[in-house]
Amino acid sequence: MTRTILTLALGASVGIGGMLFANQHGHDGESVRVISSQDIAEKLDGKDAGATIVEVTIEAGQSGVAHRHPGPGFVYVLEGEYELGIDDQPTKRYKAGETFYEPTGCLHRVSKNPAAKGRTRLIAVVLHPRGEKEIAVPEKKH
Repeated sequence: MTRTILTLALGASVGIGGMLFANQHGHDGESVRVISSQDIAEKLDGKDAGATIVEVTIEAGQSGVAHRHPGPGFVYVLEGEYELGIDDQPTKRYKAGETFYEPTGCLHRVSKNPAAKGRTRLIAVVLHPRGEKEIAVPEKKH
């Protein structure tokens, strides 16, 4: 059951990120396609939950805006390389076939395709409170 919940969480995390990016990031080289979004039986922090799965595509040298997710996210790199910066942690690079986790509410400050050529493709699953309209909330500029 734990494996099922984690799998659903990964799917939801990706989906949430995808929906937000599709709505707000299409202009900057990053696009998001929602693969699946559904309510799930499991609860998240004691609340009814949903899971969203998205495919994120980032063109060479492009990046997304800083944002946060209302639930945990699990991401699989399908193609290319991906540069990720969370909160004040050092930026990390992931290659096709690798995975990573984003905790609920952390600042996703770097989301970038570092390559000069070729695209990056990710599948993300984001778990979130049921009915959440924004699964990726842009960070306010200071």
